[in-house]
Amino acid sequence: MSVETVLVTGASSGIGLELAKCFAADGCRLVLVARKGIVLEALAAELREAHKIQAQVITADLAQPESPIRLLAHLNSAGLKVDVLVNNAAFGAQGKFVELPLGRQLEMLQVNMTSLTHLTGLLLPGMVERRRGGILNVASTAAFQPGPGMAIYYATKAYVLSFSEALAEELAGTGVIVTVVCPGPTATNFGTAANMRTLGMVKKISMSAEAVAVLGHRAYRSGRVVAITGLRNQVPAFLTRLFPRAAVRKITKHLNGVKYD
Repeated sequence: MSVETVLVTGASSGIGLELAKCFAADGCRLVLVARKGIVLEALAAELREAHKIQAQVITADLAQPESPIRLLAHLNSAGLKVDVLVNNAAFGAQGKFVELPLGRQLEMLQVNMTSLTHLTGLLLPGMVERRRGGILNVASTAAFQPGPGMAIYYATKAYVLSFSEALAEELAGTGVIVTVVCPGPTATNFGTAANMRTLGMVKKISMSAEAVAVLGHRAYRSGRVVAITGLRNQVPAFLTRLFPRAAVRKITKHLNGVKYD
């Protein structure tokens, strides 16, 4: 079997970086995508040296609607056919919807949902035609409930979870795998970038990005559709199905530090 080509978005740090390492250890050819080209080049060099693989860097800002098309053009010009798409790029913002900058929240929709969907739509037909490959989407335990205080972020992750599960069912029998990994709090720069007031509490219960990536990679390789990382995250995700929705909203509001005057 030929070497798999794996494209990882948001590969410059956190879970994306660690997933890139997991697939590099498999001997895959990597296409690393993020805004920080210098960081990506350093990672690519490290992985080439450590695993004797090919690794290519594409600098792209997925908040720009034209980025997926440009990515595809770059891949085509390089003669690369993507076997595995890892949709990891995402960001959040903590605060009341009405008080957060609207432009930034619209960019969140673009990165977390629209670019993810666009890239999937561009690359999936080739996988189906070749009858192999797959999609690994990174959602969150935030996908299992509404999130007062991070309303848009939680909603985008609910979309990723729902889209992934539906796509997995549609693709059953095609040879193409779809996995969605749902981490809870993770030790990355996400909380700082999201300006989270509850960052101290989150750090106390965080898993490492490496641990999350290993579990997500293992879930994809075993063909699981939904993978919630760690028992500490699995239990709350299950309990949200049992509690009244009104109670879930209020608990999440409290955990996100939202106070209304």
